[in-house]
Amino acid sequence: MATYILLVNFTDQGIRSVKDTTKRSDGVKDLAKKFGVTVREFFWTLGSYDMVVIADTSDDVAMTAFGLAVGGAGNVRTQTLRAFSRAEMDGVLAKLS
Repeated sequence: MATYILLVNFTDQGIRSVKDTTKRSDGVKDLAKKFGVTVREFFWTLGSYDMVVIADTSDDVAMTAFGLAVGGAGNVRTQTLRAFSRAEMDGVLAKLS
């Protein structure tokens, strides 16, 4: 499984209904399952991003489809980062020699 970090900002629509954000996160977890994505954690944050989401899935295609579905609801915009564990990074580095 690959790990992804989603950096999330509310849209105008999303901030207008911000009181529902924790309830919407439950719906997002359910939606993720339809794409083969497991959402591990939601964090509501201060600073440049309103939320950070940690998720796992088997491939980039599933994560991309999930991200498009979430964005299509109109409450958030996301930036998705592929994250590598220490073991995965050791495997990447082993290919350099």
